[in-house]
Amino acid sequence: MTDFRTERDSLGEVRVPVNALYGAQTQRAKENFPVSDLRFSRRFIEALGHVKQAAAKANRDLDLLGEETADAIVQAAQEVIDGAHDEEFVVDIFQTGSGTSTNMNANEVIANRASEMQGAERGSKAVHPNDDVNKSQSSNDTIPTSMHVAARMGIEHDLLPALRALHEALSAKADAFDDVLKSGRTHLMDATPVRLGQEFGGYAAQIEHALQRIEQASNRLSEVTLGGTATGTGLNCPPDFPETALQHLGDATGLSFYETSNHFAQQAGKELYVDAHGALNTLATALLKIANDLRLLSSGPTSGIGEIDLPVIQPGSSIMPGKVNPVQSEQVMMVATQVTGNHQTITVANTHGNFELNVMMPVMAHAMLQSIDLLANSVDAFRTKCVEDIEADRERCRELLELNPSLSTALNTAIGYDKASEVAKKASDERRSVREVVKEMDLLGEEELDTYMDVRSMTQPGVPGEG
Repeated sequence: MTDFRTERDSLGEVRVPVNALYGAQTQRAKENFPVSDLRFSRRFIEALGHVKQAAAKANRDLDLLGEETADAIVQAAQEVIDGAHDEEFVVDIFQTGSGTSTNMNANEVIANRASEMQGAERGSKAVHPNDDVNKSQSSNDTIPTSMHVAARMGIEHDLLPALRALHEALSAKADAFDDVLKSGRTHLMDATPVRLGQEFGGYAAQIEHALQRIEQASNRLSEVTLGGTATGTGLNCPPDFPETALQHLGDATGLSFYETSNHFAQQAGKELYVDAHGALNTLATALLKIANDLRLLSSGPTSGIGEIDLPVIQPGSSIMPGKVNPVQSEQVMMVATQVTGNHQTITVANTHGNFELNVMMPVMAHAMLQSIDLLANSVDAFRTKCVEDIEADRERCRELLELNPSLSTALNTAIGYDKASEVAKKASDERRSVREVVKEMDLLGEEELDTYMDVRSMTQPGVPGEG
């Protein structure tokens, strides 16, 4: 036994590990790109397997591949879909900008497994990686198609369910906290009253809007480039191949895909990808705002706001006994920051659609799929380990609200802005309630004061004391 087998490609002989399912072109790429420890994710390999399987079925349906060869490719591709050969995908993310090395990695792995299924040896090319597995395709349409498939699967199967659950949890808190009156804050300073339920209702609405944007972006990713082959002209691709393959792809994934009307636009330009990640980037900014609000509202316990209590899930300090920190908020904030960085990567990468091909696709795919995974996992943890168990500190909300000088805003229509300002300043300087100051200054009678200082009415449209 030898540790290597010798294979040949168009550049000559290559030594490949004897047990490797990949072949000569993958080996060259492995040696050529020792850049990072980053490889394509499970989701991308799964998507690429789906595309190869759908192509084999279409080639079989169109009598371009023999039944036995096509069935072997389909079976081998299923193993790739199922994750049986992830360790064979060895090419670095930072490689040829078309992703050709990874396309050939898939072609070689599937070809060698299909060859074994037919009784041939690895490296024999009994099933050929180019002529059979890659038939009717090019890296330049297969990789961008796989990018869309992987992103849609991640969004539809992982991210959207996580967001729907978070929306439900925030909506439940909005209902539970609707009776809690508290100080509003603008510019981080005391403002007119709000209900804690209104704040949480705002958070729920932010997630609802994010859901709508992401659903729309995912639907737009249904447009794929399969059928364009090398430059968008469709050379070596039979006219019926794209529709046939995409029907099989949809049946396998449960998601719809259709051939783009202009391959030149979609193979060189990745605007749909930028658009989809833009929806993720917008979500990230909303999540960061929500997470940051929750940690500020829970700050304390003696020198912060302390209007809500977050669940205690771990010790917060290696030196300060009893300290706990808003760790779930912090992980969300870091994830959001990473996603915004990924958006910059994808944005810049899309500017390199030179002539008929974008040459930054692997890093775009990596950034997109990392964002989807991070957001889905982060949102799930945030919901289950934080949001669902948040409690309101009603007494603290009342205490801070009573000392809020902005309650004087409700007096504008009764005593005028200037006099109300005088009340607010005196209340703030003397750390007294607005009600006390108004009574001391004898500005309103008791019944009228009760009407204007009805805090609940201040949290909804209208003018206190009217209607």
